[in-house]
Amino acid sequence: MAVEVHRRVPPPQVAGGAPRRRTAGGEGERVRVRVQAGDALPLPIRHTNLIFSALFAASLVYLMRRWREKIRSSTPLHVVGLAEILAICGLVASLIYLLSFFGIAFVQSVVSNSDDEEDFLIDSRARSTQAPPAPAPCALLGNPAAAPEKMPEEDEEIVAAVVAGKIPSYVLETRLGDCRRAAGIRREALRRITGREINGLPLDGFDYASILGQCCELPVGYVQLPVGVAGPLLLDGRRFYVPMATTEGCLVASTNRGCKAIAESGGAFSVVLRDGMTRAPVVRFPSARRAAELKGFLEDPANFDTLAVVFNRSSRFGRLQGVKCAMAGRNLYMRFTCSTGDAMGMNMVSKGVQNVLDYLQDDFPDMDVISISGNFCSDKKSAAVNWIEGRGKSVVCEAIIKEEVVKKVLKTNVQALVELNVIKNLAGSAVAGALGGFNAHASNIVTAIFIATGQDPAQNVESSQCITMLEAVNEGKDLHISVTMPSIEVGTVGGGTQLASQSACLDLLGVKGANRESPGSNARLLASVVAGAVLAAELSLISAQAAGHLVQSHMKYNRSSKDMSKAAS
Repeated sequence: MAVEVHRRVPPPQVAGGAPRRRTAGGEGERVRVRVQAGDALPLPIRHTNLIFSALFAASLVYLMRRWREKIRSSTPLHVVGLAEILAICGLVASLIYLLSFFGIAFVQSVVSNSDDEEDFLIDSRARSTQAPPAPAPCALLGNPAAAPEKMPEEDEEIVAAVVAGKIPSYVLETRLGDCRRAAGIRREALRRITGREINGLPLDGFDYASILGQCCELPVGYVQLPVGVAGPLLLDGRRFYVPMATTEGCLVASTNRGCKAIAESGGAFSVVLRDGMTRAPVVRFPSARRAAELKGFLEDPANFDTLAVVFNRSSRFGRLQGVKCAMAGRNLYMRFTCSTGDAMGMNMVSKGVQNVLDYLQDDFPDMDVISISGNFCSDKKSAAVNWIEGRGKSVVCEAIIKEEVVKKVLKTNVQALVELNVIKNLAGSAVAGALGGFNAHASNIVTAIFIATGQDPAQNVESSQCITMLEAVNEGKDLHISVTMPSIEVGTVGGGTQLASQSACLDLLGVKGANRESPGSNARLLASVVAGAVLAAELSLISAQAAGHLVQSHMKYNRSSKDMSKAAS
């Protein structure tokens, strides 16, 4: 999921060294400023909170003592002196402040941010009302400046205008009010501009309104992918039928065989070790010393509660878990980790991080925010930080496969499997210099399930990091197999999970939507299912390679000579 980021320009200094907030940038420059209640206060908000909290406590204690003395001396309570009047005023004022500060944040998170779990793009709605998106440099999109105010009524006239560049293609849905019609017109314009027939790409049979503004822009059709089901996967005492969208022969069948071996051996068991999405902005200071000061501030446990309050305002479900920093010269990389409910949560954590950056700008006016993401996150890239620290859900899944099942179902023996795993998955991957790739083919299963259930397929890069371990147990008779996957990034709400096909696959697994009783449990269960399916597939593929059956299987199931494009036409 892409996140548009505007670089923050440090606020200019005025007399006295106080930062002045700019509401508009210079020519060619855009400065975005988030206004918060604390901006109007003369002191940093943490100091103001402390003052009013102390005032509330002191006033309350003083009044309680005075009233106790009056009761003992039979003095009427309504007879008050100047000190008591001041204490009552202080109590009321501090109570109003505290209720406003905490109450407004709570109400705002419930009322104005009810769709946080759906993980929409940051400020996408605001941007769409402010200005139209910039056109892509191609004839198909056209020139928005040349777009007529009134749309022609006939499709043929609209197609001609799009081809001529008089109507930008990206405004068709908005102006026509019919997403299916807009896709058809855009498709015909594309055909005329390129001279290419795209008959094999279906147009009808898809709800284009469901992707408007959130899943895909400029649609001209949709790609068909077959979905197979492997299972039942007996995991943690429950049976799952795992949907897999793939065009690779043998993949579903192999995973299904692994599921059978696991089920006949009593099932697999999983544990979610960590659950937290990350975002790591990068900021620059005039000196490394100043960068180190902010690093010390962020990593000081005494400041965590304040940072958490600021961070958590952005969402009902995003809760700050921790901050870890790294420096490169005068550049500071801050890796924020937070819980995200049942959403995958990339944009949720980004909004919380933006809140913290706005807050820090007051105390560190010389901080220059280079980017909301500094690649220390690390998203859609293979990185050691995800392998070590985890990202998303960190899951371990294990099973003990009985000796007779290894022989009957997997057609091999325990000793051969253990030896192959050491030489191939461990030593072989080390020779190759692998980073998180100590497995046979975890990415195959992760990608297939991600596509079927509406996840971000690009996140298979870090989600597929896996180490597969095989050991002989029970005096060498049985096989213990486990997969450790530290960064499975999945969600059951938001993005592509709401599309009809993907929603159906999630429903098949019993994890569709958000879990209202236990937020986040559906996403964690989906991550466990992914790890369980990887366990089954690893078991089957390693067995096929140990028995020498891999080539035979692919020759049988993955070598069709049919030309399906001709068959479809």
